[in-house]
Amino acid sequence: MPAVSKGDGMRGLAVFISDIRNCKSKEAEIKRINKELANIRSKFKGDKALDGYSKKKYVCKLLFIFLLGHDIDFGHMEAVNLLSSNKYTEKQIGYLFISVLVNSNSELIRLINNAIKNDLASRNPTFMCLALHCIANVGSREMAEAFASEIPRILVAGDTMDSVKQSAALCLLRLYKTSPDLVPMGEWTSRVVHLLNDQHMGVVTAAVSLIACLCKKNPDDFKTCVSLAVSRLSRIVSSASTDLQDYTYYFVPAPWLSVKLLRLLQCYPPPEDAAVKGRLVECLETILNKAQEPPKSKKVQHSNAKNAILFEAISLIIHYDSEPNLLVRACNQLGQFLQHRETNLRYLALESMCTLASSEFSHEAVKTHIETVINALKTEARRGCRQRVADLLYAMCDRTNAKQIVLKVAILAEKYASGLQLALQAPACHEEMETVGGYILGELWKPHCRRSCSSSPLVQFNLLHSKFHLCSVSTRALLLSTYIKFINLFPETKGTIQEVLRSDSQIRNADVELQQRAVEYLKLSSIASTDVLATVLEEMPPFPERESSILAKLKKKKGPGAGSELDDGKKDPNSEINGGMEPSTSTASTPSPSADLLGLRAAPGAASGAASGAGNLLVDVFSDSPSGATGLVSSAEDNFLSSGAAASVSEDPALPIAEADELLNKFVCKNNGVLFENQLLQIGVKSEFRQNLGRMYLFYGNKTSVQFQSFTPTVSYPGDLQNHILFVNGCLRTKAVEPLVEGGAQVQQVLNIECLSDFTEAPLINIKFRYGGTLQNLTLKLPITVNKFFQATEMQSQDFFQRWKQLSLPQQEAQKIFKANHAMDSEVTKAKLLGFGSALLEKVDPNPDNYVGAGIIQTKALQVGCLLRLEPNGQAQMYRLTLRTSKESVSKHLCELLSQQF
Repeated sequence: MPAVSKGDGMRGLAVFISDIRNCKSKEAEIKRINKELANIRSKFKGDKALDGYSKKKYVCKLLFIFLLGHDIDFGHMEAVNLLSSNKYTEKQIGYLFISVLVNSNSELIRLINNAIKNDLASRNPTFMCLALHCIANVGSREMAEAFASEIPRILVAGDTMDSVKQSAALCLLRLYKTSPDLVPMGEWTSRVVHLLNDQHMGVVTAAVSLIACLCKKNPDDFKTCVSLAVSRLSRIVSSASTDLQDYTYYFVPAPWLSVKLLRLLQCYPPPEDAAVKGRLVECLETILNKAQEPPKSKKVQHSNAKNAILFEAISLIIHYDSEPNLLVRACNQLGQFLQHRETNLRYLALESMCTLASSEFSHEAVKTHIETVINALKTEARRGCRQRVADLLYAMCDRTNAKQIVLKVAILAEKYASGLQLALQAPACHEEMETVGGYILGELWKPHCRRSCSSSPLVQFNLLHSKFHLCSVSTRALLLSTYIKFINLFPETKGTIQEVLRSDSQIRNADVELQQRAVEYLKLSSIASTDVLATVLEEMPPFPERESSILAKLKKKKGPGAGSELDDGKKDPNSEINGGMEPSTSTASTPSPSADLLGLRAAPGAASGAASGAGNLLVDVFSDSPSGATGLVSSAEDNFLSSGAAASVSEDPALPIAEADELLNKFVCKNNGVLFENQLLQIGVKSEFRQNLGRMYLFYGNKTSVQFQSFTPTVSYPGDLQNHILFVNGCLRTKAVEPLVEGGAQVQQVLNIECLSDFTEAPLINIKFRYGGTLQNLTLKLPITVNKFFQATEMQSQDFFQRWKQLSLPQQEAQKIFKANHAMDSEVTKAKLLGFGSALLEKVDPNPDNYVGAGIIQTKALQVGCLLRLEPNGQAQMYRLTLRTSKESVSKHLCELLSQQF
């Protein structure tokens, strides 16, 4: 929020903020906010001649309320009007409101664009900066189309102020990242390079960020930036901190600009010009020398800035791989960090040395640290660092030190091994371990090995199969092959394994590969003789020798990130989760997480979803809801008379409209929004649920200027739903005793809900009224689904897998594989699962890309525990959803509901 100064005179805003801070409870805060919203709404509606100061004050209040986490569905036009003001404070508040609250797809974008054009043409640097900041913050494609050609002209114009150039460069960078096809390349591309010589350091910093992004796609157009970048870097590195006093951070001159320049140089090969190359080498040597100097400050900010430049310089040295002296010095400098107390420095040093070990110039220098590295393998506490240590040992290993490395690693492995038994016994076992164990036990196991193993074949089989349900399709297929080989090796396991192959989850599996294997292996084990079975399942021939994937990556990679990719050679276990299913070609955009979570679980600033043309009808739909199912009714009810007719409940349901299921599906993972809208009527919903109780507010808005007569909403139960859901104390409140809804008015219905037992059908709401003498009849499905009574439950990994194993009967599991209808975004997926009612359990699934949840369906009759697992396949654009509950009907229904949300 902009500071409120005494000269501004917005005393009303200061008083309002003070009132909010003095509220003793959440209810008191909501009451004060609702009162202020009503006042602002009346001012915007009633006073057509509202001056700029008042608009600014009220818009500022709306912005403050939004930042507190409340939804704002009006005031946007008043904020747009402020953009045309000639006063800076009014224009600033207008742009701030637009940047924060206006969606990139808003219908107001055209009006905003016109105001921005006027400010850009005004040549007022302050107004121009405000306009550029707004373009960068909103960043819509429509804005890119309107200004992508205008901003480069402002950037390279000779009379443009430095502050405007800086804003223009960053604004153009934002537009290029969002819509690169709309940013035209032309004469300005060569002129923007010369901004690296600008006297204003802010302009240079912004220009480097822009050029570094542009040169990745068009390197030849910006190759002249190398000499200019070296020149600018040399001036920074060789200068004292007092020379760049305004851009010195804890005695380090311009650290952010230095890092950006070093990264920009990594986009190109070493300079061909000998003078430029020599100057760059001097810069790098100076950076390495300064790293050896005593620190000028003991504060961590000084060391962080200094090390950031050092590691980026080392990255550039590794990228060039042509200066032996610099490579050896970089290796020695990194060696000093191998025993540093800061974990991040140790990790970065190990990662960079992995790449240095592959260079012919620095390999010997890396080998001098072998004792330190081997010792780190034993003493390092962090798992990530230990992995980098192992990578580094492999990279530095050659004929001269192979015996030393292998011997010490073997001794350490034996010394610190937890035992000689199977690693599959761990509660949480990585899928790759399951794959290796399945192959070894099925393929390389010999009958004479049984005497040296304390675990019987049946115990080994049960251990493998206990993690079967957590594995991807490719691993499950391999395990099925292991099972049939167990029958060949150990006939005593035949009956148990045949039962597994005969189960519905195998022979009726949705995946064709798994189904085919289960059917064929079951038939093979039943009809084949012992000799035939042994012939068919004889040992696989040895694999041919091949180059290590780690070695191949070390040879290929020339940057400091090589170490982080050393373990990527193995196949992603999720890459074949759905077999050969065809990838989705859907290009539908993914909604933000807040778009599905209005109400109790809403993130601050969640979009209301209401139609913009009807904002004056459902004025209370998206205000804060009451806290809890037994809490006070919202302040919106205070606008209606307490008298009214009770809503009737019918047992004879009418047929719902054709799109009723689609409308219902939109509310599975959210509680608030617009349920239905046509040219006459708008119906909004706001609901909350706790345990097996719920309360729902239905808002009926008359969009016409004509009175609705005989307005009657009726709740009805399809099938035997009345035995599962109970409505109590439903009340329709109107302004008059007669069921009349005036034109432009709104009435509210409150429904109290009790869930008696689990259900699959939604109750219906039938609305009848007369409009202009014609009877209108509408039946919808109320957004009440069984997951609304889903209470999130936190579980530890061990408890989750123990419960998952207990729910192993075929009728307790429901599984569905389906295509993604939207882009597969992690945050959106998490938001949908939370909106569905489940708790998200972190670090439970062995695959970090999967989502695991748990909760309890709360009903009056019983509680139904539910565990779920969602496995995304980004390559195929598909999901696999698995739910396990103690009740079959609940599993299938929840699986169907949740799968429709993706």
